[in-house]
Amino acid sequence: MIKKWYYYTSLIVIITFLTLGFKPFSLETKPWFYTEKTDGSEYLFPSLDKDDYPSQTKLNAPFTGNRLIGFKEAIAFKESQGKYRKVNSIGYMGKYQFGSKTLRTVGVHSDKDFLKNPALQEKAFIALLSKNKWILRREIEKYEGKIINGIEITESGILAAAHLGGAGSVKNFFKNKGNRHFRDAYGTSLRSYMKAFGGYDLSYIEADSNATIND
Repeated sequence: MIKKWYYYTSLIVIITFLTLGFKPFSLETKPWFYTEKTDGSEYLFPSLDKDDYPSQTKLNAPFTGNRLIGFKEAIAFKESQGKYRKVNSIGYMGKYQFGSKTLRTVGVHSDKDFLKNPALQEKAFIALLSKNKWILRREIEKYEGKIINGIEITESGILAAAHLGGAGSVKNFFKNKGNRHFRDAYGTSLRSYMKAFGGYDLSYIEADSNATIND
């Protein structure tokens, strides 16, 4: 009986020793595969904090955040949180919240097809940027780099404001030296878009009065 007790006790000690011998006492988490406390959204949208985007004087490599892709995703996040199928309470649609009338100007004739087609929405946004850049080319040339009513004017700020209120509203803004403040149906001001989306490099976008989704 005593021999059996020694046998089983020794067996338990050996098994315990072997188990602990192959088990690390601490697990070092590697940042390249660590996924806790994230849903992945931080990789879909750029930061709204400009301090997160190093200037070109600090970083010689091209940085996407201040270029077209950064501008597109920042606008989309503000407009719809990046949701392609979103329709707001007054009928504006998609990732960039287009109205039906604006869609027709860039060659989209079916609201239903537009909502179902992310690629079409991306093309429509680029086409509208090109069209607005042509319509507002004189304003961009004349006012870029100037301070108007406390806002530093940039090309991307002008085009963002045009997306919000239309190119005509932007022309009126400059005509009245920034003193007439356009707001959309939800109270968002033209000035806020000029400020929030200023400083992006949109040189890739060509001014084109006839820009459509087929370009």
